Amino acid sequence: MNPVQRFFRRYIFSTIGILALFLVVNLLLVLTVLTAGYMSGTDNGLSVRSVSSHVTEQGGVWTADDTALALLQEHDAWAMLLDESGTVVWEQGLPEELPRSYTSAQVASFSRWYLQDYPVKVWSREDGALMVVGFAPDTLVKYYFSMEKPSLLMFLMGSIVVFVCNLLLMIFLMLRNARRVEKAMSPILQGIQDLSRGSYQSLDERGELAEINAGLNRAGDYLMRKDNTRAEWIRGVSHDIRTPLSMVLGYASELEDDDALPTEARQQAGMIRRQGERLKSLVDDLNLTTKLEYALKPIRREAVDLVEIGRQAVSEVLNSGLPERYEIAFSEAHPGRAARIEGDAALLRRMLDNLIRNSIVHNPQGCRISVTVSVEDGRCTCTVTDDGTGMGAARLEALNREADVPSTQGGEHGLGLKLVRQIVKAHGGTVRFRQATPQGLKVSIVFSTSHDE
Repeated sequence: MNPVQRFFRRYIFSTIGILALFLVVNLLLVLTVLTAGYMSGTDNGLSVRSVSSHVTEQGGVWTADDTALALLQEHDAWAMLLDESGTVVWEQGLPEELPRSYTSAQVASFSRWYLQDYPVKVWSREDGALMVVGFAPDTLVKYYFSMEKPSLLMFLMGSIVVFVCNLLLMIFLMLRNARRVEKAMSPILQGIQDLSRGSYQSLDERGELAEINAGLNRAGDYLMRKDNTRAEWIRGVSHDIRTPLSMVLGYASELEDDDALPTEARQQAGMIRRQGERLKSLVDDLNLTTKLEYALKPIRREAVDLVEIGRQAVSEVLNSGLPERYEIAFSEAHPGRAARIEGDAALLRRMLDNLIRNSIVHNPQGCRISVTVSVEDGRCTCTVTDDGTGMGAARLEALNREADVPSTQGGEHGLGLKLVRQIVKAHGGTVRFRQATPQGLKVSIVFSTSHDE
């Protein structure tokens, strides 16, 4: 899954999360409102049972104590007590327009609905009497609900189906909208990624995001032309410098080998030759790193033995005339075990050659250099270690985070090791720079072994 797909996948999941949070919050709010309404409106703050408990019969006369009267007055309510025949045997504040006797049908009616326009609540006493407490019109709302069980179940199931259908419709529309956004944005994001890697394909300048596509096309065209100009300039300079540099090296070698010249002059000619060779190596590095950076040099993929590559690199350095103050050794951590990887043998030799010569150039007082190749757990590790002066912590940190080393810290140092990083990256490996123990520089390069072993 590429970064563009991961971006939109996170976008879709976050949108679904927001939708789920929205539903949960709304459900909690509805439950809170219903609970608060129920708690605040229970019995209108007045309990009919409490009023009934304070109404008693003494000698055939029904009376209410002060508590019952206070409750009714506090809630602006009236009350009446009906005996088993429906006759009012006690009343308090009963409106004049209301009858004082009721049939069983009337009792059943106002128990569920209203007594004329008055909302009432009833309580059946243990002695058979019926306590009725009424309130002013429009203070309570009473509804009677009745439905057959199959109809109720159908209503509930229908409500659930409607809710699920609406939820699925919302998710479908959300995913459809996300897909449209992804379709429009994917080329732009992919273009930005390609541009960061040094390659760019022109985007279609039509549709809703045509202005963004056009702007990105202009930026990509500008950067590509700028990079091509720089690459062509470097190639041109590298080509033009070869002829005069070859002449300098040739004449310097002749002067260095001319026994007729004074010793001091021959030494100076030798110094010119060595610096010229160093300059030639730097130009080669510059040319190669440019080709790798702009994908101008294809990587030849073939099965190579990293052990053999290491031996060849060490042999080339020794055969080129290594001064006696330097020692170089090659070793295998697991002798006899093949260290095969898929890669370009010439580039891999150049990688090791750069690391070895980096240790030589930056330790003029001499040092011991060790090249080791090991194979373990499907990985090939190549380690180049020296016991020289090493590097500063800031430079090591810059190299390990794949940042360019500032030119003030040694341009050829940064260029040679930058080329090493590029070759390792082109082969899908990793490189790590760190201080050696007790001193010096240790470079560890790890590749995956080839699958044909």
